Amino acid sequence: MTAPPSSPPKSPTAATRPWSAHITEAWQRKGPLAIALLPLSWCNAALGAMRRSLYRVGLCKAYRAPVPVVVVGNVIAGGAGKTPVTLHLVQALQAQGWRPAIISRGYGRENSEEPEAIAVTVSSNPSLVGDEPLLMAQRSGVPVYVAARRATAAQAALQAHPEVDVLVCDDGLQHLALARDVEIAVFNAQGIGNGWQLPAGPLREPWPKRLDMVLYAGQPPQDLAHSGAAAWPLQRSLAPYAVGQDGRRHPLADLRDRPVHALAAIAYPQEFFAMLQAQGLQLLRSDALPDHAPLDDPQWLASLGIAAASGPTIAAADTPVLLCTEKDAHKLWRIAPQALAVPLEVAIDPAFGAQANALLRQRQATLSLIKKD
Repeated sequence: MTAPPSSPPKSPTAATRPWSAHITEAWQRKGPLAIALLPLSWCNAALGAMRRSLYRVGLCKAYRAPVPVVVVGNVIAGGAGKTPVTLHLVQALQAQGWRPAIISRGYGRENSEEPEAIAVTVSSNPSLVGDEPLLMAQRSGVPVYVAARRATAAQAALQAHPEVDVLVCDDGLQHLALARDVEIAVFNAQGIGNGWQLPAGPLREPWPKRLDMVLYAGQPPQDLAHSGAAAWPLQRSLAPYAVGQDGRRHPLADLRDRPVHALAAIAYPQEFFAMLQAQGLQLLRSDALPDHAPLDDPQWLASLGIAAASGPTIAAADTPVLLCTEKDAHKLWRIAPQALAVPLEVAIDPAFGAQANALLRQRQATLSLIKKD
């Protein structure tokens, strides 16, 4: 668990900013910091290449599920919108007659190294299952399982739900211990940054790499054609409303004359703040916290000027409205039920879902032949 700040912000109009924001900025250019980190980057790249070789020659074994597996992941570090893409894909596959389940490591959860798989329900504690798996369970309505090893989550999902005929893995593009049939990479507007691998740059592995499909916000990532992937632009925007703990929707247009305290514990919080301002909202204060931060810590929230409340009461007209991302909401609501969550929506060409369906049908036919033999 990330430690809370040692002292409260100095001003009620101040905006906190995590150290990770400075790192992600450095990754956009080949500046002094990135150059200084290059030796570590070379070591990381060598270890990654060795690991991939061990799986390629069969010295390390990958679990092969009896149903097709599609992985939605990142080539870059940090958030790129995998969770809303996963939800969109699940919905598209359901429309094509598939019965999917979602598996995840549940990054940021407590006891994340425990080997047992956990079924995520709509009432699960986000600290135990992870904020993103909980959001996916609530939004998708399909089985969601988390485990330290995604193969364990896959096995648990299939054992508990024999009707499942496709597994959608949220993140895990570099998790080679789970064999996959379709790989989808999601890029944010930063693309591949300076083109260097971690920690000198944002790349988790060499780029370009072979992929089945790519989604990108902004401009297509450099050298996309060499990946061999079908690619589509990804349009991300905030919903025109915020949701309270009681499920009520509050139009953002009604909040334009109110002061807003925005809070985000995601990889690129500044994007959330910019989207709120694009909706005409007045940000009195914005707190950018580390990704997956423990927002159910009363002491930490108090240091940010957020007091615990007894119920989902909307603040008076002269009191700032507390807005957060949908991912952060279920942790924040435990202490600050007055907060409102603004969902992130994605728009993707329908051809994306059709292509995923076609690739998975091909793999399903192959698996059926193998079973007959």
